[in-house]
Amino acid sequence: MHTVLDSEIKLHNRVIKNRVVFHPMEGCDGTYDGAVDELTRRRYLRFARSGAGIIWFEATAVCPEGRANPRQLYLSENTKASFKSLIDEVKAVSLEANGFEPVIIVQLTHSGRFSKPNGTPEPIVAYRNPHWEIGKENQPYVIATDDYCKTIPEKYYNAAILAREAGFDGIDVKCCHGYLFNEFLSAKERDGIYGGSLENRTRLYLDCIDSVRNAVGEDIFVTTRLNACDCFPYPYGYGVDENNNIDLTETKLIIKGLYDKGIRLINLTLGNPYLIPHINRPCINAPEDGNVGMERIYNVTKELKTEFKDMLFIASGLTYPGENAMSYAERIIDEGVADFAGFGRLTFAYPDFYRDYLEKGELDKKKLCLKCSKCSQLMRAGTVAGCPVRDSEVYMPFFREFVK
Repeated sequence: MHTVLDSEIKLHNRVIKNRVVFHPMEGCDGTYDGAVDELTRRRYLRFARSGAGIIWFEATAVCPEGRANPRQLYLSENTKASFKSLIDEVKAVSLEANGFEPVIIVQLTHSGRFSKPNGTPEPIVAYRNPHWEIGKENQPYVIATDDYCKTIPEKYYNAAILAREAGFDGIDVKCCHGYLFNEFLSAKERDGIYGGSLENRTRLYLDCIDSVRNAVGEDIFVTTRLNACDCFPYPYGYGVDENNNIDLTETKLIIKGLYDKGIRLINLTLGNPYLIPHINRPCINAPEDGNVGMERIYNVTKELKTEFKDMLFIASGLTYPGENAMSYAERIIDEGVADFAGFGRLTFAYPDFYRDYLEKGELDKKKLCLKCSKCSQLMRAGTVAGCPVRDSEVYMPFFREFVK
């Protein structure tokens, strides 16, 4: 069938074959040294057959202390070969199944506040944030010193070189969902060169973008998954005013700075999945109707696209419409609200949804994501993440054992 989602678009020197993006969905199933493992490979080979134009590889740590769990992927000299093997196989499988190779982007990250490299919290924070720490006030926090922050760009530089050698097409410098760089965006009360002014609060983020660009030159492109706003009450997050209304003034200044650095693709998101998951992934049993969440994401994305017409944006939250997800995705592309449609939870539950849509003109209702958040429950329980409902043979045993 013909659909606007199947239209090509140019990004830097590459042609993206369609507008469907598989979001970075962490499986927490690498080896303990950070290499690709059996379930990791299974997941991405399922994604390879999907027909998606972009596969956004999950959060991959740049240093051991910045890992969000003991089995988070970690790109190092010791693990590089496992990444390269998987990327080569993903491209080969997609070429055979779909007639093209997807663009594969790696999301480089430092987990910051959510660091848990040994299975217990070892948070490295930009500042003490009482809103984020409700019920966790007595947890041992390490505030990232200015001296420590100055070492991070080199970690990104080294990881970027490895990413290029592994065969990735693009590198995402992650700045969303409360992880380290995103937390710095709200560090207005922090002293030193990384706090206070917007210039200071974005310093580490932009320095790491520069490091990645210096590492790879024009060989591969640099992009970012960016929180447009945190949706935390003022002053504990950025992107809201004193009346707790969304205010994208600083977001627009950041995007202008990213554009000036040559970035032409931004994967937009909102909120924090640890504290307010319904903001970036509307779901059932949430404190607000999911359609309210969809409208919020739509309005934020539209406002930013209207101002930055030459920037390509990926919209989020598209799993929520269920059987109407594809028509909704077509609408936002047709209206010029976004350039790509990003899918997260749906890829766990129903990785071949796009192929089905192209071949049958509709999605199989029996395969749809139920928006039940069981995949997130698995992650929070410290085990591998996947869909225990639609991929029950693999993931239901983990759910029964680890989620009580």
